[in-house]
Amino acid sequence: MIAERIASLAEVARIALQESSLSFALRDFLDGFYADVNLQKLSEEPQHISAALDDNGFADAYLAAVCDHLCRRYALPKPDWIFAPGRILQRPHFAAKTYGLRMVLLQESPPAFRERNIFVSANALSRA
Repeated sequence: MIAERIASLAEVARIALQESSLSFALRDFLDGFYADVNLQKLSEEPQHISAALDDNGFADAYLAAVCDHLCRRYALPKPDWIFAPGRILQRPHFAAKTYGLRMVLLQESPPAFRERNIFVSANALSRA
């Protein structure tokens, strides 16, 4: 029996709360999204989960960045929820600790992430 993929970013948030981790749920969602690009998978606003994960707003902003990035990449209309104030970090978050790698991330981070004060590699959402 083949398990069904996580169907939406809203479901990613629900599962992340249960598992106290965003990583696995998001990767599973991305696999399904890339196989079947569909705005419905992005439309429902994910619940705010950062407080429960104690991550200073990172998960909430990251989900908005993922949605924004996918909408840009596939020319989909952006849902209003991605523009909510709680979906932008107050302080920068870098996916690297060293100064040199941070400089690389400043340059290559996709706009949807940079605009939310999140600095990741250009291929952060790659599943290859």
